[in-house]
Amino acid sequence: MKAIFDERQLRHDPERYFRRGAYIGHPEQPERAILIRNMLLRNGFAIEAPRDFGEAPIKAVHEAGYVDFWKDAWRRWRAEAGDQEPIPNCHPGRRPGRPSSSVFGQLGWYATDTSVPLREGTWDAVYWSAQTALETAARVKAGERAVYGLCRPPGHHALHDASNGFCVFNNAAIAAQSLRETFSRVAILDIDTHTGNGTLDIFYERGDVFVCSMHTDPDNYPTYYLGYEDERGEGAGAGATLNLCLAPGAGAEAILARFREGLAAIEAFGAEALVVSLGFDMAGDDPLSEVNMTGEGFATMAREIVALGLPTALIQEGGYLGPSLTDNAEIYLTATREALAAIPEEM
Repeated sequence: MKAIFDERQLRHDPERYFRRGAYIGHPEQPERAILIRNMLLRNGFAIEAPRDFGEAPIKAVHEAGYVDFWKDAWRRWRAEAGDQEPIPNCHPGRRPGRPSSSVFGQLGWYATDTSVPLREGTWDAVYWSAQTALETAARVKAGERAVYGLCRPPGHHALHDASNGFCVFNNAAIAAQSLRETFSRVAILDIDTHTGNGTLDIFYERGDVFVCSMHTDPDNYPTYYLGYEDERGEGAGAGATLNLCLAPGAGAEAILARFREGLAAIEAFGAEALVVSLGFDMAGDDPLSEVNMTGEGFATMAREIVALGLPTALIQEGGYLGPSLTDNAEIYLTATREALAAIPEEM
């Protein structure tokens, strides 16, 4: 199993995050990707760079103006605000509005929260994170059984036209849209501890992409506003969304029971290809976790996803700088590789 990664994804280097009324060190650090990259090399995974597929596949998922904003937002902010820290502080209300021509207004218009501090290298990082997802999908379309995209920054919170929760471009949605060029029915299985709210936003009214998000109950946990079990899709997408909520404190047995509900739903949907939004932040020692997944639990997930028999794009989401991050990534990806190797060759 190959891995895809581009070093330019390390250029987004946020310092602070405003969480529960206080600034903390930003959890989404380049070191996350460095640790996983180094683990891949130690374990003999081939790491290859993505090709440049351009902006069109990103704009197939995200509003064009939103994508264009990020290209020169840093330059515009510096021209207008000098050395002040670029964190959005003006956000639109719930009534329909319109984007401002000001970088200050646009930064808030295109951000739902303050979790993506704008940095000089933000555009490079999010662009090449999306290209990593596209290369991952391209390899799957070309016939590879499973490919791992080490996408960083993550993407599953990014909405059609707004950033959220450390995410600018929704890498899993971009990969799924690309897979739709080859496969008529695609499923996304989100096993990050947070709701894949951006992915829900993008596909909620579509019936060709099934979205299953398994996550900690959002009633008192980010992302708060989406991911409840009665949200099942609308219009053409009615029934093509499944939210599987976990109670705070849930252990591996309870998590795996819900996970298997998701696998059964994906099979019932008739998916021809799969995107996994792969988060390791369900681990009990992850700094953002409120559930208690184990390494063996991650290995079980890996084996059972392979057993679905679907061409699969693994897209990295969360998993922060807790003690077991590298171990869990190693356990999951090694279990995937071993399960793939055990599949008998076709006669």
